[in-house]
Amino acid sequence: MAQIIAIANQKGGVGKTTTAVNLAASLAILKKRVLLVDMDSQGNATMGSGVQKNDLLYSVTDVLLGEVPIETAIQKAEVGYKVLGANRELAGVELVIAEQDGREFILKNALQEVASSFDYIIVDCAPSLSLITVNALAAVDGVIIPMQCEYYALEGLSELISTLKTIRKKYNPYLDIEGVVFTMFSLRYNLTVQVVEQVQKYFGSKVYKTTIPRSIRISEAPSYGQPINFYEPKGKGSEAYMDL
Repeated sequence: MAQIIAIANQKGGVGKTTTAVNLAASLAILKKRVLLVDMDSQGNATMGSGVQKNDLLYSVTDVLLGEVPIETAIQKAEVGYKVLGANRELAGVELVIAEQDGREFILKNALQEVASSFDYIIVDCAPSLSLITVNALAAVDGVIIPMQCEYYALEGLSELISTLKTIRKKYNPYLDIEGVVFTMFSLRYNLTVQVVEQVQKYFGSKVYKTTIPRSIRISEAPSYGQPINFYEPKGKGSEAYMDL
């Protein structure tokens, strides 16, 4: 049975999608059976996996609306894992499912149908607390929180913790924080050390020892539809995600 992990943070621009794509690719390199689920209408995780979001025959939208079985919407990416893709159609799903009974558990029920076929299911969440994000967090075993070492990241983190407590209380009592990973990490900035100390004080051993470096190559890779370990296999970014 798959371990299902959300990559989540309510603050945008912290490296959620980059982490989701590169973690999925790293696990695939380790011969794990991986499904990446894109739960963001921007479809960046889909595109970063080399799948054209506007050419999707079926997407996560169709699954959430109950129009196709999840197996039909999953496709194989050339980068070694499978993808349940998303595009801008996902933005309208919330209005359609808002009045349904059990609306918070649609994704959970769908993933249970394929969980035995994978070792890991990675869910890339949007940077907002919508019904779509609630679906994601209700479906997973744990959350990995990517964050930058900056002041506003700490504010976003407190909001996320509050959200996770709410989800745990209402929809998913087993939801756990897998860990916090620092992204775009550089010790050249004084604020970095201060933020690291604050986060470690709060999360203790939940903070991963591995950090993801600030890297032009990691930023470039999505524009080529590739995870970093395909774009620059021997680079520091690739090594960091393999370590993670």
